[in-house]
Amino acid sequence: MSDGKAIGGRTAQLQHTGLRHGWTTGACATAATTAAYTALLTGEFPDPVTITLPKGQTPAFALAAEELPAGGGAAMAAIVKDAGDDPDVTHGALVRATVRVLPPGSGVVFRAGPGVGTVTRPGLPLAVGEPAINPVPRQMMREHVAAVAARYGGTGDVEIEVSVDHGEEIARSTWNPRLGILGGISILGTTGIVVPYSCSAWIDSIRRGVDVARAAGRTHVAGCTGATSEKVAVAVHGLPEDALLDMGDFAGAVLKYIRRHPVDRLTVAGGFAKLSKLAAGHLDLHSARSQVNKEFLAGLARHGGGDDALAAAVTAANTGLEALRLCEAAGVPLGDLVAATARDEALAVLRGAPVAVDVLCIDRAGVIVGRAGPRGPRDA
Repeated sequence: MSDGKAIGGRTAQLQHTGLRHGWTTGACATAATTAAYTALLTGEFPDPVTITLPKGQTPAFALAAEELPAGGGAAMAAIVKDAGDDPDVTHGALVRATVRVLPPGSGVVFRAGPGVGTVTRPGLPLAVGEPAINPVPRQMMREHVAAVAARYGGTGDVEIEVSVDHGEEIARSTWNPRLGILGGISILGTTGIVVPYSCSAWIDSIRRGVDVARAAGRTHVAGCTGATSEKVAVAVHGLPEDALLDMGDFAGAVLKYIRRHPVDRLTVAGGFAKLSKLAAGHLDLHSARSQVNKEFLAGLARHGGGDDALAAAVTAANTGLEALRLCEAAGVPLGDLVAATARDEALAVLRGAPVAVDVLCIDRAGVIVGRAGPRGPRDA
């Protein structure tokens, strides 16, 4: 705040909670990969090892274990995941990366080691048979391998095997088995940072975010479920940082506070699956407290012109994303239908407050898959 301006958005909210952030499994795997590949090329493990996250932060990680067998064909480094003050089931897990040299031209190949799951059903952002290492962590690891190769004269052609001690046991406390991710946990993360969600502290921070936006004269704010949807809201509407509210799973907290402290316009932006929960009437979008209702989505598909066969396929879909893709293939605009229904649910919670609401639904890559234009109480 050296320029005298109030800080808004996600940064201000995290500061306001007073909670300590942590690091994703994807960040830990990237750090372990970087250390292991550096050791392969130099014979020494950097400890601590520093990586660069998608938003430019450069955290350093201490190594919990390292192995460089004679022969130099492989190296292993391990990081203990620190989730900060978030009640994350993977807090304290040992994330290992074993890096093996491949022939030139092989590129970077990912393998699931013990404790990391394998995808067995469609509907996820990874193909069936792939290790459950999500796209952003994969990209982070590729970029760091390339940087290490450029620095120390390697080719960058490696196999990365990620494993997590006791990962299969940890996965029983997650949704992985139900989603068809078998054998362990997923390696996740879009920013590399775990934002701690104390319900009361985070809801209070949402309220302060609205207050900051109103004090700055903002008439249009966006409630976003995460960093990717925040980027989309900025790209679509050109909103400044102090107009951005990191609502996370707490859609109800945003709507109820804005009902009492109105702004002219509210954009709700988030992943398709989360916003389908809002469309179904849920105000808490956390996976432990609400689930994607495939029968509800099937009803929307019918409303959009889908036949009984499509409705049955949507009901049987593994994930909300798979239901969306089925409808897209059939020419049924399920994304737009979810966005419009979520907008109407938001207006119902606002109870006639003078606020126009629009909705942006995105997929995991940040592509808009559904949208509903602004509608206010006079249009209802």
